[in-house]
Amino acid sequence: MAKDNTIQPKQIELFQDDPYTLIGIKGAKPDNFIRLLAIDDRVAQCFDLTREALATRYRDQIRGAISSYRSNNSLSSWLRGTALALLVLGIYVLWIRWQSALHRRLQQSISQLHEIQLGRFQIGDNALLSAGQFTRILAAALRIIHWSLLLLLSYLLIPLLLGLFPPTSAMAEGLRAQLLSVISAVLAGVVNSIPDLLTIALILALTISVMRLSTFCFNALERGQLHFAWFYPEWARPTGRIAAVLILVGGLVIAYPYIPGTSTKAFQGAGLFVGVLAALGSSAIASNIISGLMLIYTRAFTEGDRVMIDGVVGLVQERRLLVTRIRTPRNELVSIPNAAVIAASVTNYSFSRRELSTPVALSTTITIGYDVPWRKVHELMLSAARSAPGISEEIEPFVLQTALNDFHISYELTAFVKDVDLYRRTLSDVLAALQDCFAAAEVEILSPGYHAIRNGNASTLPKSEG
Repeated sequence: MAKDNTIQPKQIELFQDDPYTLIGIKGAKPDNFIRLLAIDDRVAQCFDLTREALATRYRDQIRGAISSYRSNNSLSSWLRGTALALLVLGIYVLWIRWQSALHRRLQQSISQLHEIQLGRFQIGDNALLSAGQFTRILAAALRIIHWSLLLLLSYLLIPLLLGLFPPTSAMAEGLRAQLLSVISAVLAGVVNSIPDLLTIALILALTISVMRLSTFCFNALERGQLHFAWFYPEWARPTGRIAAVLILVGGLVIAYPYIPGTSTKAFQGAGLFVGVLAALGSSAIASNIISGLMLIYTRAFTEGDRVMIDGVVGLVQERRLLVTRIRTPRNELVSIPNAAVIAASVTNYSFSRRELSTPVALSTTITIGYDVPWRKVHELMLSAARSAPGISEEIEPFVLQTALNDFHISYELTAFVKDVDLYRRTLSDVLAALQDCFAAAEVEILSPGYHAIRNGNASTLPKSEG
């Protein structure tokens, strides 16, 4: 009917034909009435209206729809839509040019920031970002905002242009409805999530407060301001870290039900993926972590101690939950998994000075023939020990005879070191002093031993001192 210009909207009339009210087209002649729709009382009751009132509403709607269709599809409507579309496109092009120019100027301004001494962005003593890193982050954020804004405007332009022309107005309505549904869903989600977000913020604030209180207490324990007889100061730092992790995990567990989206399939899939990864690597990681905790609380060594672990001698550079790192005298960094450390024997050279306030001892063995009196050997060895610069005077060195071999006697010298960090240097000095003292006394050191053939030479028994 709307496409048939011979039918005018006023020709849509009502006709009473009990028990119906008819809606149809009234012709030129009084008896010429084309029936289109019949309305009875049962239909009118569904709308709580009388039959005549509902028929009048339908008639007016049909008249308005015909008039609107013909108005929108007229030549003037097409011309007006075309003009508006060109105007919108012109504004869009001008906006793109203006935004691109603004983007270039902002990029130039950001690139000039690199030349300014911005220093480092720090939290306490931790340097987070350098000036170059900060400018790169700003440039990346600017690009993201620039292209996101262009994409959003382009998407909004499409339904606006389609709505200016009658054939595509339905598509425009669909796009607008889709956009509005997304926006309304996001807004509704944000509004519904406000109580949960406030709860999460409260839990986060409490968690941070408890973590700070825990850190304060363990720092006081480490500095000695807070003291317990059963708690050693070197336990404070690792125990504080463990406590911080447990407090953080507890806060996350409490806040988890309030996180928006935790019930979605995507969130559950991500949790399953993380669980699989944790299960694959949990065995070795858990073994090293437990071993690291055992090393901490058994006090086998601390950072800075001189130790020997599985044949590796050096200073403990780092002690972590997973690995222990040792710096050798050649400045080599050796990383040993804690599971291997706990299974090996650990020799701690620094324990005696730190815990017992006594120096650690070094020992070396030499072999001397039976022709040299043992008292003279003792005297030479003790003299050599006292002449070495790294030997402590707190405890006197001593000599032990450890074996009566076939061709020589084994003498073991034990001396105490002033500085355990110079252990190797002190041992070298003691060995050099032994060589010097025995050479000056014309006593041969039988290391390695030799085999003496008895061919009538004098006996190797020591001469009597009487």
